[in-house]
Amino acid sequence: MQVSTNRFYETSGSLMQKLSQQADTLNTQIASTKKFAAPSDDVVAYQRLTTIKQADADATSYGANITLAQSLLDQSDTTLGSVESQLQRASELAVSANNGTLNDGDRQAIATELQGILTSVVALANTRDARGQALFGAATGNGGVVQAADGSVTFDGSGSPASIPVADGVSIQPTEGAARVFGGIPAAGGGTTDVFATLQGMVAALQNNDTAAISSASGDVAAALSQIGAMRGSLGARSANLDLQRNQATDAASARETTRSALEDTDVTTAITQLQKTMTVLQATQASFTKLSSLSLFDYLK
Repeated sequence: MQVSTNRFYETSGSLMQKLSQQADTLNTQIASTKKFAAPSDDVVAYQRLTTIKQADADATSYGANITLAQSLLDQSDTTLGSVESQLQRASELAVSANNGTLNDGDRQAIATELQGILTSVVALANTRDARGQALFGAATGNGGVVQAADGSVTFDGSGSPASIPVADGVSIQPTEGAARVFGGIPAAGGGTTDVFATLQGMVAALQNNDTAAISSASGDVAAALSQIGAMRGSLGARSANLDLQRNQATDAASARETTRSALEDTDVTTAITQLQKTMTVLQATQASFTKLSSLSLFDYLK
């Protein structure tokens, strides 16, 4: 079979160019540690990487939300722990106030301390979070509660606080409105009451030396303590859910990173081995081309 000189040069040149390009590509992949430099190098892989990057961006946003929600849950629990301490002291004072040996001065002293507890609980109900928003604020309103000049306390606004999205299709309400935390407490005499009315009632009962009212208020304080404890339990359950979401997000991020690396990152050891093989073949091809092209026979091949 006759091989023309032009054909020989074209075939050899094409092969050496291909090997040279392959070597250049491998060198670039090794230097950059990336398998491709442009989307056109691997369209399918690039599209998958785009999806992964979007998922990473979403995960970053959800991660920030989880951190915020956890902060609010922690602050809510700590604040309600302080409320519990105040109510426990009020319960102790109610027991003391029922002692028949107390004189008017003793009861007045207890009433003064209870008034201080009321003031503290009102302040706790109006706690602000790190964003400057009411920790126990409702969907409407500017704070948790409002205290009038006569000392009476009402809830500011209505509706549940906004939930925070922490994963696709998952939101967590990191706190509760003041009305649900401090109100709706079953009263000893029937119906419902709230923490503030209970404390005010105890103060008035002491000032009026009304032992029956003191006893009734004592039962209401116990009910309030039970409600605050249940609320803290609910917050704890939400915190546990947040931990679950955080762990799932960490696992998902690890899986995405594994996929991303397989799509995008260069296996440097394998690439170096391939480069060495490519360079060996290229050098052998170049040597063969030089040797064959120098043979006088090629002067006569057509």
